[in-house]
Amino acid sequence: MSCGNSCNGDSPSRRGFLTRMATGAAGAAAGLTLAPGITLMSPALAKNQARGKGEAASSKVRWGMLVDANKCDDGCTACVDACADENGWREGESASTDPLQAAQWIRQVKVTDPGTGHSQTLPMMCQHCEEPPCVDVCPTGASMKRADGIVLVDKHSCIGCRYCVMACPYQARSFVHEPVTDQRTHAPRGKGTVESCTFCVHRVDEGEQPACVEACGGTKRGALTFGDLNDPDSDISKKVAEYPTQTIRSDLGLKPGVRYMGLDT
Repeated sequence: MSCGNSCNGDSPSRRGFLTRMATGAAGAAAGLTLAPGITLMSPALAKNQARGKGEAASSKVRWGMLVDANKCDDGCTACVDACADENGWREGESASTDPLQAAQWIRQVKVTDPGTGHSQTLPMMCQHCEEPPCVDVCPTGASMKRADGIVLVDKHSCIGCRYCVMACPYQARSFVHEPVTDQRTHAPRGKGTVESCTFCVHRVDEGEQPACVEACGGTKRGALTFGDLNDPDSDISKKVAEYPTQTIRSDLGLKPGVRYMGLDT
């Protein structure tokens, strides 16, 4: 998918975009007007915007990831580096880029058991929730969940309000503060938009594994397992059935598609 002008800062103003949302084709779609020029698109329309290259995404499939904390080595950045290389979210960043503003589709976090003091390093990315709060708060429908559970951002509809950034309890979304260059055609980016892990949807739709999973397997650690949670014969379903697993912030009832095993906390 080509970025077009919307990725290089030459796109029409957001004010113009909002006006078109109210009066153009988007205004004709079923939805709820939240304020003049801001329309909340229907869930059905949001789903129709995200399709694979072949068959349409199906609710018969529920893509998910399992992270084995026992196999994650402190200091290993294979998954982070692979994600950055695959999706180009480090391209164009300079040494002066504020670390708090740098893109992070996936990052390493350290969790410590307050009782024992034992620490573990884990990868944290978009959790691809079944009930994603980022989708609920998005005023334009740019944040959307496919029928197969993958949560995405439509960069051409994102107005940079950052409601989704504030709504995500996993701090999994990044805002693009600076113009970006050398983008990947499968991962368009643009200043003033929000982005996050896509489960490498362009690879998944072609029957491949996400880049982070492939890279982790290449290290022989095999800490990441990706697959269809609805398929009882998939590797991920077998592991979830055999071993105790948990989700981060399960108390929120978001039903994340990313599960962890081997956590001490």
